[in-house]
Amino acid sequence: MRAIVQDKYGPPSEVLRLAEIPRPAIAEDEVLVHVRAASVHADIWHSVTGRPYSWRLMTGWWAPKRPVPGTDIAGIVESVGARVTRFKPGDEVFGLTVRGFGIGNGGAFAEYAAAPEQSLALKPRNVTFEQASSVPASGYIAFANLGGNNAGAGNNMEGQRALVNGAGGGLGTIAVQMLKARGAHVTAVDAGPKLAMLRSLGADETVDYTKTSFLFHAVDQGIQYDLIFDVASNFSLQECRCALKPSGLYFWIGHEHYGRAKGSTFLGSGFPQIFRLMVRALFGDPNLPKMKFPPVIPSLKDANAAMRDLMAEGKLIPYIEKVYPLESVAEAFRVLEEGKVLGKVVLTLKQGEQQ
Repeated sequence: MRAIVQDKYGPPSEVLRLAEIPRPAIAEDEVLVHVRAASVHADIWHSVTGRPYSWRLMTGWWAPKRPVPGTDIAGIVESVGARVTRFKPGDEVFGLTVRGFGIGNGGAFAEYAAAPEQSLALKPRNVTFEQASSVPASGYIAFANLGGNNAGAGNNMEGQRALVNGAGGGLGTIAVQMLKARGAHVTAVDAGPKLAMLRSLGADETVDYTKTSFLFHAVDQGIQYDLIFDVASNFSLQECRCALKPSGLYFWIGHEHYGRAKGSTFLGSGFPQIFRLMVRALFGDPNLPKMKFPPVIPSLKDANAAMRDLMAEGKLIPYIEKVYPLESVAEAFRVLEEGKVLGKVVLTLKQGEQQ
């Protein structure tokens, strides 16, 4: 089968190549998926480049433990393991090729990929393979923060204000729509060219960060938010307090900006901020949801089910601006690194063909 492989870390244009390799074998609890689309996102960039270096503690220090990058897929079930009960050959599915929210190369950038049964869900018929493949990793992060038992915001946010900083990418567009589905009034923050797209996805208000800081906007308008979902991660909690209600919730995602963030080479630029937020959450900072220890980690099965239901109900419309054939993977990473793409970047293994 055709697959993208790497045997060292470095720039995608230098370390990724198209090759013929055997189909993966599957375990008793795994599914072999004929991949129709696979998404490209920041976590995969980290696994390909090996940056920050702390990432290599999980992916392999000198070289990737697995040669085929990618974790997010949508496709058609080819075969199933002996203990698989939820899927059968011919089913259209989407999900992750890793167990839990794994980090590292997951074998998605190939014609066939093995995936754990619990990491997959049936694809809704009203979305394309390309759209479905863009959801799993970003959807899991959004669900872990905004959905399930971990969501301090709750399922009903009628009458509440939420702000998503860095709303125009894959995670931000999902967060905007999840918050709208809960009834929140949503302010979306990103660069000007992305704002029309965000309004089309339901954002009630938009702020162009190239013209004004959302913090200045909040103070100028006398607004305080019930929830701030900070994808761009370019402000600290201390800076955001002026825009957050005393009882409001603050979710800091962390973004290395493809190696451009200050201090991103070794531990990662967000490590100090993450440490401070964990300490404050553990000891009861009123601006943070109280953290349970150990924290409750939602399952991929639950996250995928939530994303599936939102897509099926038309409350989540995955937004994809760029679709590339498998062999153009380096170009897909290049546009991702620019940070200007709307929504998600996706690789397709059958160019132009829909469901």
